[in-house]
Amino acid sequence: MVLRSYSLTERPDLEHGVEPLFAATWPQFVLHDPVAGRYWSRVVEEFSDHHVGLVDEPAGELVGVGYSIPFVWDGTAAGLPAGWQAVVTEAIADHDQGHTATAVAALSITVAPSRQGRGLSRLVLLGLRHAARDHGFATLLAPVRPNHKCHYPLTPMERYVDWKLPDGAPFDPWLRTHWRFGARSCGICPGSMVITAPVAAWEEWTGMAFPDSGDYVVPGALVPVSIDRERDTGRYVEPNVWMRHALADQSH
Repeated sequence: MVLRSYSLTERPDLEHGVEPLFAATWPQFVLHDPVAGRYWSRVVEEFSDHHVGLVDEPAGELVGVGYSIPFVWDGTAAGLPAGWQAVVTEAIADHDQGHTATAVAALSITVAPSRQGRGLSRLVLLGLRHAARDHGFATLLAPVRPNHKCHYPLTPMERYVDWKLPDGAPFDPWLRTHWRFGARSCGICPGSMVITAPVAAWEEWTGMAFPDSGDYVVPGALVPVSIDRERDTGRYVEPNVWMRHALADQSH
């Protein structure tokens, strides 16, 4: 396996391979995020030099992809956006209003299911770090979606992030990857992603039936989904964890 990283400005053709990669990797409900539905095409097209595609050469197979976007941050924890949806919305507004960005937000990193467990997500994250540094930014922030939290949906995120391995590293593998780059938590964003849809949509996305109102544990969700049969709505409020990467040292 020979891997090479490209910006999506260098290789815009790689974007054609992203949709099947997303579909094979992410829970269906995540792909129906309303903010992504409104802004994702702009994120892709207008900030392509902040996106990274990882290609297995010489076959040219896209095996990983990462997206990031510059935004205005005042450097304080209190000044951080409310999460994933908020940082996308604010970054687009900053861009449209001609404001000078001060940091970069990593929005997503996706690795092909057949290539997971080989450290490729670390390589994509490294690519996003390098892209941010090359554009003159000293900080990369990420509203991290801990990848093992879905196994513990009833545990509050505030408790989950405190779980540690014997060496002090985070229990969660994806948080641990960021931590080993030197990133540290800036706090929980409790409403990072909010998805509200009719019950039938949730049943289609999850392959489950929701006969009654209440909270349901569904595959891939970090917290339960709240179903209200009377109002015909399912509501999912996902917490993430802000991790801050200082880019002064890019030795790894």
